[in-house]
Amino acid sequence: MHQVGIHCPPTHTNIISHRANSIHPSRRPIHLLTRAVYLPASLKLLFKIPILITTSSEVGLGLGLFYLWICALIKMSRPQEPHRPSFPFGNPFRMILPKGSYLSPRLLSLLNDFENTLAERLRKLKPKGTEDVLSCSWMKLAMELLCEIHKDIKILITDLELPVCDWDDKWIDVYLDNSVKLLDICIALSSELSRLNQGHLLLQCVLRNLDTASPKQLVRARSSLDSWRQHIGSKNPKLQNCLTILDSLAESINLPKIKNSAKGKVLMRAMYGVRVGTVFVCSVFAAAFTGSANKLIDLHVADTFLWSEAFTDLQSYVNVEIRNTFSSGRVTVLKELEAVDTSINKLYPMVQDGVGPAEDGTFQNSVSDLGKSVEKLSEGLDLLTKDVDGFFQMVLTGRDALLCNLRVSPMHEDNTQARILRSPR
Repeated sequence: MHQVGIHCPPTHTNIISHRANSIHPSRRPIHLLTRAVYLPASLKLLFKIPILITTSSEVGLGLGLFYLWICALIKMSRPQEPHRPSFPFGNPFRMILPKGSYLSPRLLSLLNDFENTLAERLRKLKPKGTEDVLSCSWMKLAMELLCEIHKDIKILITDLELPVCDWDDKWIDVYLDNSVKLLDICIALSSELSRLNQGHLLLQCVLRNLDTASPKQLVRARSSLDSWRQHIGSKNPKLQNCLTILDSLAESINLPKIKNSAKGKVLMRAMYGVRVGTVFVCSVFAAAFTGSANKLIDLHVADTFLWSEAFTDLQSYVNVEIRNTFSSGRVTVLKELEAVDTSINKLYPMVQDGVGPAEDGTFQNSVSDLGKSVEKLSEGLDLLTKDVDGFFQMVLTGRDALLCNLRVSPMHEDNTQARILRSPR
């Protein structure tokens, strides 16, 4: 029997058996048996050994140093964790960037700049109040958003230094397929705006016949009002085609996986943002022009994108307001068109039977209100038409530029002719 050379009070003897001493020091369990207090349970679990600290003032310092030395050995014996990037919200590139992918600081900066810009544009598009939803002025801003984000993607392609000759066939197919569908959607929207503008001519006839409000002119005004109501209530077959295209875009909104190209991954991730914004805006336009909330498309965007929160907030606000509008029984959602319809409903009973204007001025006030609402609708439709046409030209120009580059690219020369045949219907 051998005793450890640690001085303890007479009432306690610290003895370690010979058998224990025969164990190799590196494997021998540590038991410092003294008159002491156990450490907290959390430290027991951390180091997996029972440790006691003496209260003896004579050996306390020595045992403390010994304890720290043991802790250091234990810590060094553990395998070191590899360095991990500090993303407090998770890796934002996990969904599009598989394991082993790498983005240089420059590419990461370009991608972040694009996504932050998109987020800011989406935040600015959120209406300030429910009355702004689906007004011509707000829809004009929405169409301007599409033009801006499509310009942003062109700038990104230039900054990536990614010429068409280096594009994968899948990227080209995605771009060309999207562009031809967008051209078809623009044609359908322009057709509907033109149809609404044709109704403006009927309203002008109503206002002219109500200038003097003779019995004969009142009859003509009533006939023009009936024609306008029938015209506005008719269906536009091109809008049905637009809805089919939108469904197709929404179903194929997830972009192809990209391998062995960091620039390609950045481009596809950015194009995903453009597609989401485009489908959302076109879906809202389709719902407004068809008079059906069933045409709204709700898109789910993973929170790994920097613009996800801004988009989700915008989509929720706008779509909820549109659905509430339809559920209240209103036939028209476009605010300026609704104002015209309200004025006509007030005026129609006064001209229905060819009765002259009331002496209290109600008739003239109703005519004046109709004139103001008609003018505001006409101005809004004209501005909206210009923006839709501008977006059409932007998409068409980008598509033509890509096809021209394909013609001079030996890698894609064989497939260029087939792609050129994909033209808007």
